[in-house]
Amino acid sequence: MKAIIYRDNGAPDVLEFVDRDLPAPGPGEVRVRVAVSGVNPTDWQARSGVGHPKHFSEVTPHLDGAGTIDAVGEGIDQSRVGQRVWLFMAAAGRPTGTAAEFTVVPADRAVPLPDQAGFDVGASLGVPALTAHRALTVAEGGPRRLQPGALDGRVVLAAGGAGAVGHAVIQLARWAGATVISTISGPEKARLATAAGAHHVINYREGDPGAEIRKIAPDGVDIVAEVALGANLALDLDVLRTRGTIATYANDGGKPVELDVLQNMVLNTRFQFLVLFMAGPEARAAAAQDVAAAVRGGALPVGEEHGLPLIRFPLDRTADAHLAVESGAVGKVLVDVTHHAARPGRTLGAPTAVVRTGTEGVGGQTLRHP
Repeated sequence: MKAIIYRDNGAPDVLEFVDRDLPAPGPGEVRVRVAVSGVNPTDWQARSGVGHPKHFSEVTPHLDGAGTIDAVGEGIDQSRVGQRVWLFMAAAGRPTGTAAEFTVVPADRAVPLPDQAGFDVGASLGVPALTAHRALTVAEGGPRRLQPGALDGRVVLAAGGAGAVGHAVIQLARWAGATVISTISGPEKARLATAAGAHHVINYREGDPGAEIRKIAPDGVDIVAEVALGANLALDLDVLRTRGTIATYANDGGKPVELDVLQNMVLNTRFQFLVLFMAGPEARAAAAQDVAAAVRGGALPVGEEHGLPLIRFPLDRTADAHLAVESGAVGKVLVDVTHHAARPGRTLGAPTAVVRTGTEGVGGQTLRHP
């Protein structure tokens, strides 16, 4: 089979396109013929070694993907062979992720994908959707699970609604019944957040965004799903209701976080810092079940018309896919692994140019493509 590997941490050019033997599933495992591999910031960070020490002599990257089970190991029902699945945490604690024609994963990391959902949807779930679920289920008084009606009467603020996690926060929160507000940096990202399902979009660079949010939610926001805590903390606290929750999954831009202790005591603020890998198996299992239900309900579509543009690369250009994510591409970066019918999205066949623009909460880079 064809696979992408790296032997040393470093820049994208450490990635190699190689031939490898077909892996065999062990007890409790399934082998998946990968159709599409999803690329997340965690993937390039692991490759570069940022906060992710390498534990294996050779690594095939990527946590997320989608494909078809073609073999099962001992203890797994043979009826799973032929099942379409989406994968999460494929490379977590393991040397073999989804940037290969076949990958082997624990059976519970291969979640059935409904027939009506394409592999693009499946490869876009994983880290973003499960992180979004965690952010929406840590508030005082719950809910701990998501389903239609679970967030009725709640107001959710999705910071950076044009990002992959922000996009999933919008879709899951709306599916669960919340009123969804998203902060964005300009008209194009406002269009994407609206397409994802946000009821209201607020440009945090214009006017008084706190006052605009308070007009929508006079009693304050129940849950903030935060991507840039240092940059956005003042706004978050300005609009948070008493006993509200700020669930932060990143600190884009790296601005230090300074807390006014008295202000947060009076608010009874709940801060939830989260990394999916450390959320615990019970929380991850619940999230996978609820996300699967949302997919069955048609709640997590992808593509530009749904607020998440798809940016595609062939497997042998995985290094360029990493560069796109590392440079702040707006949309979901996918790697086409198995050759199959063309799908919506933009396949990048020529070198791309990177220009600096704004990202949610902090200045950054956005990939421009021809």
